[in-house]
Amino acid sequence: MLARHIRYFQAVAEHLSFTKAAAALHVSQPALSQLVRQLEESLGAQLFDRSGRATRLTDAGEAYLQYVRRAAHELQEATRAIHDVGDLSRGSLRLAVTPTFTTYLVGPLVEAFHSRYPGISLNVREISQESIEEQLLAGELDVGIAFGEVSGQEIDAIPLLDETFALVVSTLHPLAQEKSVGLQALSTESLVLLSREFATREQIDRYCLKHGIHPKVLMEADALGAVIEIVRRTRLSTLLPTKTAQAQDNLVAIALEPEHLTRTAVLMRRRDAYQSFAARIFTGLAVEVAAQLNQ
Repeated sequence: MLARHIRYFQAVAEHLSFTKAAAALHVSQPALSQLVRQLEESLGAQLFDRSGRATRLTDAGEAYLQYVRRAAHELQEATRAIHDVGDLSRGSLRLAVTPTFTTYLVGPLVEAFHSRYPGISLNVREISQESIEEQLLAGELDVGIAFGEVSGQEIDAIPLLDETFALVVSTLHPLAQEKSVGLQALSTESLVLLSREFATREQIDRYCLKHGIHPKVLMEADALGAVIEIVRRTRLSTLLPTKTAQAQDNLVAIALEPEHLTRTAVLMRRRDAYQSFAARIFTGLAVEVAAQLNQ
């Protein structure tokens, strides 16, 4: 069976239209229809329901499409493996991180990686942890940096470092001279936090619920930079990793007592995915840089 037959089937399945699929493939519709029928005959099953006004996949077509997509992904992995270069003189790496890591971990890590392997093209995205896991499973990322609470069993999580949260305020805030605050003080603070789509916010909410804290969240933001800038310019406070605050000017990190809010940063990768030389070297370097930051 020719790969072209499968490619044409996949196009029709994705567009659910022979006309649109033919246009996308730059072939005539009769030629496309003929090849799809040849595929159906070779399989001994009808893949599309053409009886209505719209083209639909049959049950057999739905089942076949899942395997076609899986095979297409494996072929992409095979192509990457063939073109991978062991001496790291060229290549690419697709990395995603959750927002709070950009200030103190990703910067030094990218600096170290680029200085050692300048020929590697590095694509860095800042997205939520849920999106990182989804894109790892879809083969759209090589590695991700997030937290230890990985939901998918198909994802490996390599511990990097532990981080502790603090109450973060500007140097002009009334609490700026304090070394620590009691947990109940959070109930009297006016906070700006990351929005609920982020794992950081979910961890903060669980911590507050556990300790009976009822914070006054006056503002929410979809970007860490916005949270930091708001805290820097107002009397609002926030909860962020201590290392994140220490990497910023005019911010103060105040310890939470007696029970700290901590979490583990991990490097995530899909368990059964092909690991390029670049991905393997990056993983080892991430562990090395994280160990230096932990000292």
